[in-house]
Amino acid sequence: MHGVDVIRTALQSTQHLVNWFLSDLNDEELLVRPVAGANHIAWQMGHLIVSESGLLRQQLPDAVYPELPAGFAEQHSKDTQAMEPPKGFASKAVYAELFRQARQTTLEIVAKLQDSDLDQPTTGNMAPFAPTLGALFLLVSNHSLMHAGQFSVVRRKLGKPVLF
Repeated sequence: MHGVDVIRTALQSTQHLVNWFLSDLNDEELLVRPVAGANHIAWQMGHLIVSESGLLRQQLPDAVYPELPAGFAEQHSKDTQAMEPPKGFASKAVYAELFRQARQTTLEIVAKLQDSDLDQPTTGNMAPFAPTLGALFLLVSNHSLMHAGQFSVVRRKLGKPVLF
């Protein structure tokens, strides 16, 4: 297995986990906070969608991601994460489709890379966390995994089955 294959596998695996953890939740359950002040799943999904393209376009400015609905990025900014009661958030179907589109675009970008491209140094505010392009792609994968772990806590609160 080559480095590009590892990154593709990681991105596909975390995409599967996010979708699996969402699979039996309804729109209202996406707005449940595990504890007061914690982010609900709807906000986190929007955050994942916005940040996936944002992180990668910092290093690959020619990367073309699907356009998000008007106001979507603003709805999922740090200014709205604590909004109580939550309002203006999308449906699970919208989040699932936008996440699918973003991740598919990322996978298409990875498919065009050679292993040697993964060693390209990154610049900007993410460079200390992901000093190479390969590390940045893995950070994107791990970011969705980290949030899926938070979804698991909401699932427990709602009495949903343990999936993983």
